[in-house]
Amino acid sequence: MLAAMPASLPSRSPGDACARSSGDACPGALRLHRADDGALARIRIPGGALTPRQAGVLGQAAERLGDGELHLTSRGNVQLRGLAPDCGTELAALLDEAGLLPSARHERVRNVVASPLSGLDGLGAADVRPWLTGLDGLLCASDGATALSGRFLFALDDGRGDVDALGADLTLLALGADGGLLRVGPGDAVLRVPAPDAPRAALTAAEAFLDAARETGAWRVKDLPDDTAAALPAEVVRRLREAGVPVAPDRRPRPLEALPPAHGRVPGGRREASLSVGVPLGRLDPEQWRLLAGAGGLRLTPWRGAVVTGVAPDRADGLLEELSAAGLITGPGSPWSGVGACIGQPGCAKSLADVRAEAGAAVGPPGRLPVYWSGCERRCGHPHGEWIDVVATPDGHRISHARGESATGAATVRNDPAALAAAVAEARGTNPEPRGAHTPGARGARTSEPRGARS
Repeated sequence: MLAAMPASLPSRSPGDACARSSGDACPGALRLHRADDGALARIRIPGGALTPRQAGVLGQAAERLGDGELHLTSRGNVQLRGLAPDCGTELAALLDEAGLLPSARHERVRNVVASPLSGLDGLGAADVRPWLTGLDGLLCASDGATALSGRFLFALDDGRGDVDALGADLTLLALGADGGLLRVGPGDAVLRVPAPDAPRAALTAAEAFLDAARETGAWRVKDLPDDTAAALPAEVVRRLREAGVPVAPDRRPRPLEALPPAHGRVPGGRREASLSVGVPLGRLDPEQWRLLAGAGGLRLTPWRGAVVTGVAPDRADGLLEELSAAGLITGPGSPWSGVGACIGQPGCAKSLADVRAEAGAAVGPPGRLPVYWSGCERRCGHPHGEWIDVVATPDGHRISHARGESATGAATVRNDPAALAAAVAEARGTNPEPRGAHTPGARGARTSEPRGARS
């Protein structure tokens, strides 16, 4: 049986530079994190891929040990909240038996996102699922990989550019059946490698990063000093050639916008259908999770959504209606499209506001830009690319237009719900409506506020 590690103190926001001397406090499945609403466990799910049985076990763990809800993260992982501080051993046993903990030593470094529709809609250059299996196996077999931070991120993009835009530390991009590109860090430089060697190339790059970071205290590639980061691709080339892997430097601009799968029935799939749904604020109650878990295979997305696979074509439309009735986003026009928030009060001691309730009070017609509500300056779980950034401050809510690492047009709105909703709608490029004036969808009554938004 796997032993549970002691709960850690609250950690910095994912992606923040952090000295290695302080220790990596990122929560995991074995090391729980203390929060105001109980202990928190973060279960890494490479590529977001879950079998129906694994999904069922996660739901069982949430109901038996936590508050019953499952929280999706911006990396396609799952968090369980409201856990008793001494439940770690029982949780570990449940996850281990379901195959969700293939290596206790590596459980926090299995941070891998993958194109959610890869192999389903025919739009990618190649299906990256074999890469996903290969990379996860290599990570779990590598002693050196245990030194990676729980913040370090791998991305496997099937060529459509969706997860390439997420700013991962190492990104593999499919070119076709025979070739791929390895992007080291967020820049435009890439390395061309044979497709069968791509997972091995990614692990080699991770090991090169660890050596480069040993003297710098960097947790992620973007945290390396500029000269060290600039030298890293050449070092990866040297190591790959030394290992007999053909590699050639190249350039490919990184996409600026990460586009999630459209909600609804996924095009293609004659023998089996797939459905893409959004999860308001990434929060699923037991009934919603059981419905998803029983519908087919799951691919949790980095946009706090899920793709249901293996659905009988004649059942797809009816299942989509059931998912909509349960409060999930199943098509365009939902007021919850593009709306995100951190956990906020009362779950987080650092939060200055119940931002989930505030987000619910401000929903309206979908905007041109997504919006993310944060209870403090850490902005935990914020999106990538371009979005409207709403941050609770002692003086009210600061609203700005975020683009990557920078933000413009900051303005503070006092704590007036109507004024705040109007300001957010204007920033997103929409016209605000009073709550209840919109028609979210065929069964939209549930989408005016996600279940548990005020708890």
